[in-house]
Amino acid sequence: MANLEILNRAPKSRAFYRIQATRKLTGGGNVTRKYIKEMDAASIDEHATEKSNVTQLYFAPGSYTVLENAGAVTVTVARSGNISTTVHVDYWTEDATATAGSDYEKASGTLTFYPNEHYKQISINIIDDEVFEEDEHFLVRLDNIRLEHSDGGIKAELGDPTEAMVMILDDDHAGVFHFETESIEVVESCIDAKIKVMRSSGARGRVIVPYKTTEGTARGGGKDFDNAVGELIFENNQYEGFIVIGIVDDEDYQKDETFFVELGQPRLCTPGTEEAIEEHLRTLALPKLGPMTRIEVHIHENNQMKSVVDKLLHAGAGGANAVSSSSWREQFREALQVQSGDDDDGEGGEAKSPSCMDYIMHFLSLFWKVLFAFVPPTDIMGGWACFVVSIGMIGVLTAFVGDVASHFGCTVGLKDTVTAISFVAMGTSLPDTFASMVAAKQDAYADSSVGNVTGSNAVNVFLGIGMAWCIAAIYHAANGTQFVVNPGSLAFSVTVFCCFAFAAISLMMVKRIQCCGGGELGGPPRFRLPVAMLFISLWVGYIVISSLESYCYIKGF
Repeated sequence: MANLEILNRAPKSRAFYRIQATRKLTGGGNVTRKYIKEMDAASIDEHATEKSNVTQLYFAPGSYTVLENAGAVTVTVARSGNISTTVHVDYWTEDATATAGSDYEKASGTLTFYPNEHYKQISINIIDDEVFEEDEHFLVRLDNIRLEHSDGGIKAELGDPTEAMVMILDDDHAGVFHFETESIEVVESCIDAKIKVMRSSGARGRVIVPYKTTEGTARGGGKDFDNAVGELIFENNQYEGFIVIGIVDDEDYQKDETFFVELGQPRLCTPGTEEAIEEHLRTLALPKLGPMTRIEVHIHENNQMKSVVDKLLHAGAGGANAVSSSSWREQFREALQVQSGDDDDGEGGEAKSPSCMDYIMHFLSLFWKVLFAFVPPTDIMGGWACFVVSIGMIGVLTAFVGDVASHFGCTVGLKDTVTAISFVAMGTSLPDTFASMVAAKQDAYADSSVGNVTGSNAVNVFLGIGMAWCIAAIYHAANGTQFVVNPGSLAFSVTVFCCFAFAAISLMMVKRIQCCGGGELGGPPRFRLPVAMLFISLWVGYIVISSLESYCYIKGF
């Protein structure tokens, strides 16, 4: 580098630049590079000749770091240059912030390098105490280098560095407490999640570390995990501890939920520990929190249970088997029995006893339960008999509800269009509304919830309107007459319904975003309650707007 700098700064003639350009064009090489190589080689040869008559001693390296409880530190002295002779050098320790006798043992002496020896080591004892103090250091120096025989023109000299610094790190700190990682993964069937808490930068004294759990997408209180608020105790010289959190195995097919564990401010609980520390060091000696004081715990599904479910699904098992029946006897027995509507089991895994509301709903719906028990079981004719009879009975029930609602509307003075979108729709779609509520609780997505309601409307339209119009059209065509239907406000009502349905589905899509609740339905109360009120307002608004159009307060199309 020095030769290059000299060449760059030296004055150069036009011939130099011309020669440089010509050699580059003709492939003759770079004059500058060739000159630098020659000068560097000459410098190396001169330096080697110079060093062949000198022997140097120096510390390698020049600084050392050692824990207070290490017992001793080894300092290395290196030799370079001519190593064919015997060389002596004196060394001694010197106080800096560390003091001989209380922090380390004073040392001094003479090192002798025999021919062909490159390294010698100095061992210095470190004194370990049990009082917190700041990190301290001392020095080791070299001097009085000399040759045993000063013949042959060889010289001895001290190289750089001639002093070494030894830093003593205090290990009497109460410690810095933190988690090992920022997140961990557990399987829901593990029963307990063991979370490691680390203690670094000292382990002196008995320390209490408070901790608590906070909810994420996983719910506490025994639903997904057990809430935990407690204290983790670290004994003297204990470097790690474990927080145990109970995990609830609800046997979900797919599960990816999270909760958090947070550490609180640790505190010393060893009597007299703080009094042994100087006043200005007490704050430094107290236990502290590290950078990772909050850990995210991911709960995943049990792979063994998931594989069993996958095999059963592949074999054809599923929801159809859960609702199938093999005989009329079984259907009538289920229709007459009162069973608990709660999905959770009681103590010992047994089904819970029916509640008062279960009995009330059973007796109110007993007639319909017995009536539909006459539907053929699903095992007959591969389920086709059940399907055809069920559709027929639903049609009869829809006609019955429609007639009752029409008579009610006529009695109170409501138009048929208003009665159809309010009482008839409520009577035929209310069971599907409860079915959608169950689907929303059990499924990860809102597909089944939306499908139940829209499927019910499709069947109602097909049976209540489409089938009737089809039969009437066939009848009039057979008699040579024309079947005409007055659409009334149907087009306006369907348009408003589609607009509101699009708004509802768009809202569910927006709620998928984590900051908006992280789920299509439900979620935290601050999202769940406003969205529920908005959905109800869409239904009320649809009825109000369609009714106003029916009574000519709004112009339709």
